[in-house]
Amino acid sequence: MTATPLEKSSERTEAAGSADSLDEYADAEVNFQPRSLKFWTIIIGMYLALFLVALDRLIIATPLAAITNEFGSIEDIGWYGSAYMLTNASFTLIFGRIYKLYSTKWVFLICIGIFEIGSALCGAAPSSTAFILGRAIAGTGAAGVWAGATMLMIPLIPLRKRPVFISMLGMIFAVSSVLGPLVGGSLTDSVSWRWCFYINLPIGSVAILAILIFFRVEPPKCEQMSLPAQLKQLDPLGFAFFAPSMISLILALQWGGSPAFPWSAPRIIGLLVTSVVLFGIFILIQIYTPDTAMAPMRVVLNRSIAGSMFFMFLLSGGMMSIAYYLSVWFQAAQGQSATQAGIRSLPLVLGLTVMGIVFAVVTQKVGYYVPGMLVSPVMASVGAGLLSTINPASGPGAWIGYQSLYGLGIGAGFQTSMLPAQNVLSRADVPMGMSLMFFAQQLGGAIFLSVGQNVFANQLVDDLSGFAGLNPEVIVNTGATDLGKVFLPGEMDVVVGAYSYALTRVFLMSAILSAVKLLGALAVEWKSITKAKGGASAVEEAEAGIGTSEGTSQDAGQESGEKSKV
Repeated sequence: MTATPLEKSSERTEAAGSADSLDEYADAEVNFQPRSLKFWTIIIGMYLALFLVALDRLIIATPLAAITNEFGSIEDIGWYGSAYMLTNASFTLIFGRIYKLYSTKWVFLICIGIFEIGSALCGAAPSSTAFILGRAIAGTGAAGVWAGATMLMIPLIPLRKRPVFISMLGMIFAVSSVLGPLVGGSLTDSVSWRWCFYINLPIGSVAILAILIFFRVEPPKCEQMSLPAQLKQLDPLGFAFFAPSMISLILALQWGGSPAFPWSAPRIIGLLVTSVVLFGIFILIQIYTPDTAMAPMRVVLNRSIAGSMFFMFLLSGGMMSIAYYLSVWFQAAQGQSATQAGIRSLPLVLGLTVMGIVFAVVTQKVGYYVPGMLVSPVMASVGAGLLSTINPASGPGAWIGYQSLYGLGIGAGFQTSMLPAQNVLSRADVPMGMSLMFFAQQLGGAIFLSVGQNVFANQLVDDLSGFAGLNPEVIVNTGATDLGKVFLPGEMDVVVGAYSYALTRVFLMSAILSAVKLLGALAVEWKSITKAKGGASAVEEAEAGIGTSEGTSQDAGQESGEKSKV
């Protein structure tokens, strides 16, 4: 039998010593059309969807008072943030299996739709219970949007061209962290807190239309499987243990350390033990059912994937802590409004954006992503360490320069740490690899925001416990802008000084996290993005007509589970 062009290409690749078929990504060579309006419509639609789900993590912070006042639900305030995080963390990994089995286009659109339904329910909520339900639904959709964003890029953009596009993900993550409280406060003050969620509907609709009209895919072969076979492939047993494990962990982190539930409380200990036991059972399931596992060990234990996950876990934890508590520092230590605090946090975003683009170009030129992951810990740890030295009297030269340096460090490593999963794994395993990366990102932020809160609270109590007439517990539970309402003018210098120092201990924690993530970078394999999976050889073959015919595209699409054309 005469070999097809695809088979000949595969044989040449194997002869060259590559374990991966170049034709596995031949569709990206055909579909990469940066001068096409359709191409950019899809990319911008994807970025809009990502911006909305990233914004929704922190937009809830500012309108909390207005929401609780309307519903009379101060006892539910913890659930308003937790409901979103619980479903987001619980569903992130299973979306890796879903994207592997089904059409990227339709799964992504359904996830945006779920997010929009949750947002609409939040905006129209008649009660606190309905609002919490809306947040949980939105978090479920957000998990799918995060996991699917990179999957949309794979059939559109060759790996060697992808760093610049992925660098935008870091900028979206950082900008949303700063703009979330600002947008929430502006909408709450000028219109209504409900518009913090209604605003998602028109923007999300634009994203849906862009992808629905212009991103074209054929139904993947796996959709022909029987329903029981499809359900088995989704690892229902693993999910049954993973989801409650994440719920228990996040509830423990949300409640633990509060006056009502100290870390030694039986409820907190029980939640932590439950989380560990259930997660242990989940790991055993993944080991003994590798063919249907959400997190197969062949992926998790790959040195580049494990190193990148560790790197992203610490990067996200440190960045979220600084993005959140730096805004609090500006308000508490320097008496700035929420709007001014957001403006003064822009150097971090600008540093992240500039360095993200710089290292995206460098990575694209040299073909290796590890250098960015090595530079990131150095710059970020120094920048965060310097931020830990600021005080209420610090001038713009200090807080602008220090956070800019930290932002440069984050920018060097954020997008580069997303590339190993797309380079060292087969295309069939990329959805699970990317889900693991986003899971590490979400988990790092959730854990270290809670750790940061305890670092701040414990330091504040230690500093003020011996000061006559002051109750440290009252300060811990007082908002950053309300200190003047609780304490006399003569007490404010001491309180603000202690408040500032306690917040900078969180920055010191971020410096330590930034330094330790170097270990993850050192574990990542040096593998070029230009010599495999859509590199120069694939370009030459595409130009020669190999991998661009309808038959070849069909074969490549069946191998990966889908074929897209722009």
